[in-house]
Amino acid sequence: MLRFSEEIMLLLLHDEDGRFARVPDWSVRYALGGGVLMDLALEDRIDTDPSTLILLDKTPVGDDLLDPMLADIASAQETRDARYWVERAAARADQIRERALERLIKGGILEQRDDRFLWVFRARRYPIVDGQAEREVKLRIMGVLFSDDIPDPRDIVILCLADACGIFKELLTPREVELAAKRIEQVRKMDLIGQAVTRAVWDIESSLAIAAQPQFF
Repeated sequence: MLRFSEEIMLLLLHDEDGRFARVPDWSVRYALGGGVLMDLALEDRIDTDPSTLILLDKTPVGDDLLDPMLADIASAQETRDARYWVERAAARADQIRERALERLIKGGILEQRDDRFLWVFRARRYPIVDGQAEREVKLRIMGVLFSDDIPDPRDIVILCLADACGIFKELLTPREVELAAKRIEQVRKMDLIGQAVTRAVWDIESSLAIAAQPQFF
């Protein structure tokens, strides 16, 4: 079973050319960081409530995507809220992204090719070797968006993360975003696992969006 961070990378991947959707870097960072926290919650290592993120078990999972963050939480001298830990996890996004891609390559889902452009620029592409995993995550999430079926808890989590980080605006047409809006709101209310984490991501994203707006005096 893939971790949320691996599924997020596959969700962002264009089938045709092996490049990733042009989602703002900070959105991807919070999606990846939030995904690690969600996986730790599903592994019964942490829990959250509206005001705090609680360590339940500091025993390593045995997963190099999750254990560094678990160790960070376990070493904390005081209890913090979900927003604090989402920001801490997002700060590790470069390492999370690289590990997720390495695992997808090692698992035979992606292969890495380096292409040269204009003699000096190098752009890394990740063409799909085994397209089943990539198709599965996209088909699952699209199935949740455009049907009335009760979704799997993991699909609820990844949909809520993708929505909180604005990923659907890049993956869907404006009309599809409009059609899916009511369903997304419905599914968000089902998110019993990571409500505090996704709420924290929403708050951070809103703060960043406001800060990015031009100021007129």
